[in-house]
Amino acid sequence: MAAENLLSPIILFFVLGLGAAFVRSDLSVPEAAAKTLSIYLLFAIGFKGGVSVSNHGVDSTLLLSVLAGLILSFAIPFVAFGLLRTMTRLGTIDAAAVAGHYGSISIVTFVAATSVLQSQGLDSEGYLVAVAAVMEAPAILSALWLVAKFSGSKNAAENAQGTKGLVREILLNGSIVLLVGSFVIGFLSGPKGLADIESFIVAPFKGVLCLFLLDMGLVAGRGLRSSAHHMRPGLILFGVLMPLIGAVAGFVAASLIGLSVGGTVLLMTLSASASYIAVPAAMRVALPEANPSIYLTMSLGITFPFNLTLGIPLYLSIAQAFGG
Repeated sequence: MAAENLLSPIILFFVLGLGAAFVRSDLSVPEAAAKTLSIYLLFAIGFKGGVSVSNHGVDSTLLLSVLAGLILSFAIPFVAFGLLRTMTRLGTIDAAAVAGHYGSISIVTFVAATSVLQSQGLDSEGYLVAVAAVMEAPAILSALWLVAKFSGSKNAAENAQGTKGLVREILLNGSIVLLVGSFVIGFLSGPKGLADIESFIVAPFKGVLCLFLLDMGLVAGRGLRSSAHHMRPGLILFGVLMPLIGAVAGFVAASLIGLSVGGTVLLMTLSASASYIAVPAAMRVALPEANPSIYLTMSLGITFPFNLTLGIPLYLSIAQAFGG
């Protein structure tokens, strides 16, 4: 399964971008085009998730899944922080900033996992899109609490405690607004709404995802190339180990809730992924003392490729063997 995933167009386009960046090719995706691709993916996944909930209905399983997402997002940064302080030489502020990325989620990793499930003919609970949305912000608050509790830096602690405006900024982040808004519209319009625009959001989806991952490969490759001196063995090991720990936590939660095999894979993927959009933006505001070369390279340069190539097939194998 891992070999099949590695040879899928989605992964190969990511590898193409990664390789082009390493050999310093002038290949690039215009910023406006990359943003358009991102908007399309968020719109499509949110809308289809809303339609799925419209068919499924709001029940205890949905509410428990959302609650599980909130708890996982709050709790995972504490595990990550402890590991980072044990395995690496990172200071409190950098360790907390990195930990916050691992409690939040990568929506592109989630979309890639959805695509893998479709290729395997597996269905999943559409309301997990809502779970993805609620898992964006709690980890940021956990990271700020860790800094306020353990940092000896007065400025960093003051920045971490001034969270009211930051929380509002996170909740009104364009990605969150589009994902949740599309979800609500899909829920309200239902299957008829999906039928009206199916030719736009279903058939082209994988092709758009390939182009987006080409761009992600370029970004990840450039980040790795410019920040290689920060990547000590302990950090690299953490970047591979932490997704596995998060995936186990997601598997336990999915098993307790009673999610399907597909739903279990998606919750494991969410718990295993690391943010590279919402959390970096928040860290720049709340923790300017943290080193972005470390936390961005960790999430986008190490954990994202690991999840994309090996992690998702592994999570699917575990879910098929023990879950559902």
